[in-house]
Amino acid sequence: MEKAKKGSYKHVKKHSPLVVGASQNGMPLMEIPPIIQNGYPYPYQYRYHQSCPALLPLPLSLPLPPPLLVYVPPAAPLFHENNHLKWRTNGQNCLRKQTPVKNQVLGPGPTETRFNAIPLHQELELPQNQTNIQNRISHLNLSGKEVVATRPDSGGTEGPAIPLLANHFLVQFDPSERIFHYDVNITPRPSKETARMIKHKLVEENRDLLSGVMPVFDGRKNLYSPIEFQRDKLEFYISLPIPTNGGTLMETQKKRLFRVNIRLVSKLTGENLNKYLKEKDGSIPLPQDYLHALDIVLREAPSESCISVGRSLYTCSMGGQRDIGGGVVGMRGFFQSLRPTQQGLSLNLDFSVAAFHESIGIIPYLQKKCSFLTDDFLKKQRALTEEERKQVQSALKNVKIFVCHRDTHQRFRVYSLTEGATKDLKFWDRSGKEYKLVDYFRDQYNYEIEFKNLPCLQISRSKPCYLPMELCTICEGQKFLGKLSDEQTAKILKMNCQRPDERKDIINNVVKGAFGPASGSYSNQFSLQISKEMTQLVGRVLQPPKLKFGDTGHVRDMTPNRHDRQWNFLHSHVAEGSAIRRWAVISFGGTSAQHACIPTFIHQLSNRCEHLGILLSKNTMVNPLFENIQLLNNITGLETKLRKINEAANGNLQLLVCVMERRHKGYADLKRIAETSIGVVTQCCLYQNLTKLTSQFLANLALKINAKLGGCNMVLYNSLPHQIPRIFFDNQPAIFMGADVTHPHPLDDVSPSIVAVVGSMNWPASNRYISRMRSQTHRQEIIENLDLMVYELLDEFLLENKKLPSKIIFFRDGVSETQFQKVLKEELQAIRVACKRFEGYQPLVTFTVVQKRHHTRLFHGDQNVPPGTVVDTVITHPREFDFYLCSHSGTKGTSRPTHYHVLWDENRFRSDEMQKLVHCLCYTFVRCTKPVSLVPPAYYAHLAAYRGRLYLERSDSGACGKQMLYRSGPLQTAPLPQLQDTVKKLMFYC
Repeated sequence: MEKAKKGSYKHVKKHSPLVVGASQNGMPLMEIPPIIQNGYPYPYQYRYHQSCPALLPLPLSLPLPPPLLVYVPPAAPLFHENNHLKWRTNGQNCLRKQTPVKNQVLGPGPTETRFNAIPLHQELELPQNQTNIQNRISHLNLSGKEVVATRPDSGGTEGPAIPLLANHFLVQFDPSERIFHYDVNITPRPSKETARMIKHKLVEENRDLLSGVMPVFDGRKNLYSPIEFQRDKLEFYISLPIPTNGGTLMETQKKRLFRVNIRLVSKLTGENLNKYLKEKDGSIPLPQDYLHALDIVLREAPSESCISVGRSLYTCSMGGQRDIGGGVVGMRGFFQSLRPTQQGLSLNLDFSVAAFHESIGIIPYLQKKCSFLTDDFLKKQRALTEEERKQVQSALKNVKIFVCHRDTHQRFRVYSLTEGATKDLKFWDRSGKEYKLVDYFRDQYNYEIEFKNLPCLQISRSKPCYLPMELCTICEGQKFLGKLSDEQTAKILKMNCQRPDERKDIINNVVKGAFGPASGSYSNQFSLQISKEMTQLVGRVLQPPKLKFGDTGHVRDMTPNRHDRQWNFLHSHVAEGSAIRRWAVISFGGTSAQHACIPTFIHQLSNRCEHLGILLSKNTMVNPLFENIQLLNNITGLETKLRKINEAANGNLQLLVCVMERRHKGYADLKRIAETSIGVVTQCCLYQNLTKLTSQFLANLALKINAKLGGCNMVLYNSLPHQIPRIFFDNQPAIFMGADVTHPHPLDDVSPSIVAVVGSMNWPASNRYISRMRSQTHRQEIIENLDLMVYELLDEFLLENKKLPSKIIFFRDGVSETQFQKVLKEELQAIRVACKRFEGYQPLVTFTVVQKRHHTRLFHGDQNVPPGTVVDTVITHPREFDFYLCSHSGTKGTSRPTHYHVLWDENRFRSDEMQKLVHCLCYTFVRCTKPVSLVPPAYYAHLAAYRGRLYLERSDSGACGKQMLYRSGPLQTAPLPQLQDTVKKLMFYC
């Protein structure tokens, strides 16, 4: 037997365990110790250039389990092709344990590997759907913790270079500088604002004990100082004019005493952070405690003059407040966060806008929020109905207020409203004397309460403590946590929509300004130097892929070379047109003139579909139905009406087009009933678009209908196996999956979270996705039933393609960096559990997190970056596999690139390959004729999760308001209704 060439990884090492012998029937026998990962062995394959048997040099010193006996049968699994020996892979033709498929061949099991041990004089080509052992165990960590994938190279090279600026500012720190971390315990426990007041007074009165420095404080438990205090444990007593907010209204304001205990916890240095940023071996974890300390240092000065909300700070100094209606104002501010990057420690700073409660009196505030509370209503002095009372209580719950009938620093939180009106309320003072509330204010404050029929505010959880509404004012600086209306959202977006040159100027002014992170003396005390200039870097612009349309159109393919990368179907047909013979139209609301537009709409929509290669019958199954829009408020009546329409089509209606007078909350009921009770796909549109029918509107509507009914609008001209031949192969299908979790809005503490997982079903086009949706525990981010949903999608893929995918490319949306490790550990394992349900099935998995809600912005001069711009150097992670891709064209404001972070990669993508894959997929989104900003599997998962949320929203639910305000007993997760089989395999959610 010849030796392999020395110097390559194929070289035969002396310690490589190998036994080559013969079995009783004369066939070769090999004894090979397996590599175990996550409870099961991976297949072994290597590539050799000289004649030698399959050898397995182990790259890690691991304790070895008992050897695995591998038998090579007489019928060798190798065949000749062009004088090369190739592996015949059949591991993907697997049988499902639960539901066997007829005439399917069972491949080798999870512990079975086939080798030909005779000397080979030709190059042995590896199975292209597998990888070698060194790659497969590269993520193995002896601590049992999954290791995030590292960058496979120095970055991508494809595409012309483009100079860019990023809103990252280099922060230089002294690694030898020590930071002393102290734990702060304040009794009784104050609010965050009060805690900062206590800290300031403590520092002013005790400079000697604090070694004469200005420590920084996070407002909760952590205090950091650049110099060690004189003693490790300190105790102070601080008095502030902040009385308790419990008790009777007759209490006079008194100073309150707080006990402050400070204890040294640790002494931090920047040596490990410096090593983390510079060394590439990954042996040093990110020192979160030191990074958190530096973050607090840079936030201290802005926090003294700005309103702090999460990682953002807001101030009227950046343009004041803007009324957006409904008692809500928009306020400008900035976001800041420290990040480890390839250039070093970086401060990410961005412009931000948020909605706040308007600081006005309670009565005018409620008049802006509750339409019934008019001046005439107040003059009539009538009491609130129960429904009106619930609406007012919902508007005020948890809002902080202060009183204006006496001078006080006291702040109260509204917990509820009194059951009775103000005129009927009584209380007892400390002497036991009974007072009527109106008499007390007349006698004590010489004030005659005007709105005696309105309820009072209840400002204590446990005991009666009342305040008349007209004497209370909303506290300034409270972030609005409720759901904004469409009009309010549009105004907030307009405030946040800054052109690139405007946004860049705002950010630069913050860095250099009097309230920015570099203001004050705190950063100098801790030896921090912040660059005043944005980071300069070089990105690349990926070229658009060529697209293929239908063969029957005049234009059958094209490359979107316009500056915005848009295209149209003016002379083209869709790639696959659906046939829609049974459909109907129903109208909700509208005028007689609008109703008269319906026949023209039906005719022109049918013609536009025909021009696009889509068959839409020119006649509906029933005449158009015209219903009052109030039918959308009647769930029973709506379901009865939809069921009758479906019965008119013999229970086999394919499409129901719903034309609405305006947006209506009954839209949720319409979708739920149609998809879970009736089993019909719906397409909604507004009358305002029908009065002036345009070709563009009709084309967009036709493309959505085609995608929903199983058609295909366009495909990549060169399929993924041709564009990325090292990873993908025509005869070895891959599945692209996307997952997202949507949570209820912040004031909803009852409703479940909704999770959706989608998977591509057609290979190699990979542009038709089906979905699985579940409800799960309230605000639970980790997907609870991921294994079941992945299994169902794989099962559907097997039925569709007659084989399982050899690769799973999984895109996970909505995960913050603090959850990376938990998501990787639990959800990757869930995917593996799903795969184990199929006999001998072990696909290669790549798990990528997709982040849209980040604050990195890229600038090309004073313009938006062109579509296809990718950045994977300078501002990306020092070691891990991530990149920013702006695949879309920014038409308004400043483009936000999408951040892709590969957490796990058994397919061993190179940077160029992963970036090209994501970029190409962004051109296959079915709803529009331009590249989208988010990779379609994640985009579809987001849409499906939103659809699942609609299923739980009922327009006639009267108990909803009470559930939102009071929680009784443990939370129970309401299951989602099941989809009908007629829509389950369609992209109804797009």
